Amino acid sequence: MSNARVLVIEDGREYSESLGRFLSHAFDFVRAGDGNEAMTLLGTERFDAVFLDMRFDRVEPEQLLGDMEAAAERFSGDREQALRFLENNQGAYILAALRKAGHQLGVVWSYDFDGEPRRWKHMAKTYAPLTYLSDNASPQDIQQRLTQAAQS
Repeated sequence: MSNARVLVIEDGREYSESLGRFLSHAFDFVRAGDGNEAMTLLGTERFDAVFLDMRFDRVEPEQLLGDMEAAAERFSGDREQALRFLENNQGAYILAALRKAGHQLGVVWSYDFDGEPRRWKHMAKTYAPLTYLSDNASPQDIQQRLTQAAQS
């Protein structure tokens, strides 16, 4: 039996390296460095689940998904604050683009929504199948969530 294939969407390499180190016995990981690369890979390769980072502050601004002008309007024209907003919430933009393109893979989000229950409730309802990892998730927790995501 072959391992489930997981697309890791992150701007660094921490998750893909750590996941590969601890969970390569159960999953095959492929990394995408931004939302556009993820969409390309999802359009050309088969994956069983997605592991998604929230914050993307190590990519060029033009690589970010989302409308910079609309974000700047939200912050009274402050483009620097708009950029930080897009970086801090990039995972949500990527998830929205993934669902809009028709990709219904299970997603494990690396973001602790424990302190944001209303936001999580909205995200889970809008973008299911979806789960998140709290900050103290163990490798066993991650494996369990990825296995469930791959089966959804």
